[in-house]
Amino acid sequence: MTKLDTTPIIEFKTAKAFETWLVKNHDNSHGIWLKIFKKDSGMDTVSYAEALDVALCYGWIDGQKKAHDEQAWLQKFCPRRAKSIWSKINTGHVERLINEGRMRPAGLKAVEKAKADGSWEKAYDSPSKIVMPEDFLKELSKNKKAEAFFKSLNKTNVFSIGFRLQTAKKQETREKRMKEIIEMLAKGEKFQ
Repeated sequence: MTKLDTTPIIEFKTAKAFETWLVKNHDNSHGIWLKIFKKDSGMDTVSYAEALDVALCYGWIDGQKKAHDEQAWLQKFCPRRAKSIWSKINTGHVERLINEGRMRPAGLKAVEKAKADGSWEKAYDSPSKIVMPEDFLKELSKNKKAEAFFKSLNKTNVFSIGFRLQTAKKQETREKRMKEIIEMLAKGEKFQ
């Protein structure tokens, strides 16, 4: 079996094949690199969207994406960690999967934990839908230099700021981050 960073590289021709593997391995594997073939490769392959649905059903999550070769790329899938944060995209997928009756006990357990610890409600927005919090914008407007620099940022930089604010677990952490971000912006600095 081929491996990358000690994690096995596995390919599946269908979502059903990936699900069959997860039935046997979701609770005893640390994760896999899923080899997904490009559309023009002519190879049968599970799609990323299909694989994500299957993974969520078993309490797994997608991770890093890597180039592999001319025909395929690798997508990491692994069990969701206890304190991992949720995206609103994935909470939406899970709600759809629940309505379709596709969620499995391991996936439902991950959802129950997230709802119990509050991370479900604190899910972060996707880059295309990120909305800056009103209190941040109000504080930002008090520093014209920071505000002007903020308006010059690209979507990636704006998302980085919104993500840091949305994922703060405590209010004091959020306020500290907000202050640090505004100070950085006033200096013309952005997140790398």
